[in-house]
Amino acid sequence: MRKLGIIGGTSWSSTALYYEHINKGVAQRLGGLHSARLCIESLDLAPFAAKELSGDWDGVAADTLDAAKKLEKSGADGIIITSNTGHKVYEAVAANVGIPMLHIADATADRLVGDNRTKVALLGTRFTMTEPHIRSRLEARGINLAAVESEWIREVDRIIFDELAAGRVVRDSQRKLKTLITELAKRKVQAVVLGCTELVLAVDTKANVIPVYDTTAIHARACVEWMLSEEEEARAAA
Repeated sequence: MRKLGIIGGTSWSSTALYYEHINKGVAQRLGGLHSARLCIESLDLAPFAAKELSGDWDGVAADTLDAAKKLEKSGADGIIITSNTGHKVYEAVAANVGIPMLHIADATADRLVGDNRTKVALLGTRFTMTEPHIRSRLEARGINLAAVESEWIREVDRIIFDELAAGRVVRDSQRKLKTLITELAKRKVQAVVLGCTELVLAVDTKANVIPVYDTTAIHARACVEWMLSEEEEARAAA
């Protein structure tokens, strides 16, 4: 089994979801007492988020790269960033480590294409909803991203940074997100992508009028596939 390095803490709530998803996935695939081989470099979100919000992306990249190098030295065979917004510095980090990094948007695009979803709405922080680090990888696969009004972009961003990243799930915000998804469905959007790894804390993926894709679960599932690919090939050849 390959060993996966996780850059987490952004936030710890979504990192915990990754840990659970990946371990459950490995246990289901291998059975018995099997669990995932993981190492986690968990960042302190307060100074990290302050750099994001102030536009200090060089600082964000430096912190992320430092975490990636520590994971590489610890024996990780590959690395993930457990944040859609954090993927804004993916290229700067991936170019400076000697092991592969699994991109959250590539895993998401694979699922959307496999399900023949060609028009979706992407929800996340204002960075993810308006900048290309996630959008461009989805669009490159022929996925059309529906426009979301600036008022909703600001509100979803607020819910993420003020509430979910701090581990708070507010009922009123849950209602607002459900209203937004219902409005998007009326525009013939085929699905909604939760392009923030905390959004699943406030959105019930099984109780909406259109399909909802949780990038946390999708990314974690892709990690399990990658971690076990050599293990299962060896078992099949034995």
